Amino acid sequence: MEKYIIKGGNPLVGEVEIGGAKNAALAILAAATMTDETVYIDNMPDASDTNAMLQAIESIGAYVERTGRHSVKINASQIRSYTIENDYIKKIRAGYYLLGALLGKYKSAGVALPGGCHIGLRPIDQHIKGFTALGAKVSIQGIIYAEAEQLVGNHIYLDVVSVGATINIMMAACMAEGKTIIENAAKEPHVVDIANFLNSMGANIKGAGTDVIRIKGVEKLHGTEYTIIPDQIEAGTFMLAAAATMGDVTVKNVIPKHLESISAKLVEMGCQIHESDDEVRVVAAKRLQNTHVKTLPYPGYPTDMQPQITVALGLASGISIVTESIFESRFKYVDELTRMGANIKVEGSTAIIEGVERYTGATVSAPDLRAGAALVIAALTAEGYSTIEDIKYIQRGYEDFEVKLRELGAQIELVDDDRDIQKFKLKNA
Repeated sequence: MEKYIIKGGNPLVGEVEIGGAKNAALAILAAATMTDETVYIDNMPDASDTNAMLQAIESIGAYVERTGRHSVKINASQIRSYTIENDYIKKIRAGYYLLGALLGKYKSAGVALPGGCHIGLRPIDQHIKGFTALGAKVSIQGIIYAEAEQLVGNHIYLDVVSVGATINIMMAACMAEGKTIIENAAKEPHVVDIANFLNSMGANIKGAGTDVIRIKGVEKLHGTEYTIIPDQIEAGTFMLAAAATMGDVTVKNVIPKHLESISAKLVEMGCQIHESDDEVRVVAAKRLQNTHVKTLPYPGYPTDMQPQITVALGLASGISIVTESIFESRFKYVDELTRMGANIKVEGSTAIIEGVERYTGATVSAPDLRAGAALVIAALTAEGYSTIEDIKYIQRGYEDFEVKLRELGAQIELVDDDRDIQKFKLKNA
């Protein structure tokens, strides 16, 4: 099993290029099956989640051709099955986007129950509510089935703000008869990106990025060429890594507006933030200061950035409080962080953090994607050597993570066994 071996203590310095947004790419790849014409997608991250989605749509008959590491050509005119239950789709949470896409196009869809990270309950009741409101019959028998003779637009109010449900209903509704209104819709940047992608295929979606999305159904969608937005969470991860290691990093190819909640917290923590059109520079010249954080739907502080800021606040002066309002099991990594010397007490959905001077190296295991990235950040700051196990979670959402960190001055290697770890230690002694 691959692992990361890290020698901590180096501040991260330099520039890093951010790739395409994983969370946008997964839904866009699903939506590409909604036309019989060819779709070209650029700035697609080369991560295990996106690769699994490509394999899943290829398995039902879509033509998939990599035209470059970050570009793909898809033609779904030969899709022969509307049910996906293979191993590819079971690996990822976002497989459920194929429900909305296939239901919208073919009025029939079946997808294996979602996989992905174990960070708490992520019910799909709002997805089912939306599909039912559009006229579909939904059943669950290990596989989620949705079928309709015809989808008809409706007024749908989401009980909770759900990114997945917003996107899934939007995809299904864009080929339904009549008009659909989604109220209490999610406003995340990737919701807007998927709406823009669908509109570039001929859909009629207005209001994405606000809490009311209006969709006028169209008969068919056409081919398009589209570039995925930069990854807000990858960018934020490098911003927090710069802060935690007392570094100076320019994060390039980003949309600074998408990063405002992260930048604001870093300023509260004593960092300097310099923004330009498509980059953000983070400078941490002194020990971080304590602050309080509560995760919220966009434009609030992202739940996917909660572990990273908790790691940084674990090194800040004073006491910080982090409240997780989205997923109830997102503090599982705290036990691992405690093994590195963190002083954190979790009470329900709140972590009370008393900052320590430094972390110490340890062997820890990544419990999920974002927590895994956060443990890497902790190891980069720690005294001595750390080994991060179960990095398959990290590879689900970060492309060339260790390569980009090395280019910023980190001492990190991807290794297969204990002999490689010993070689690394000898080389970096």
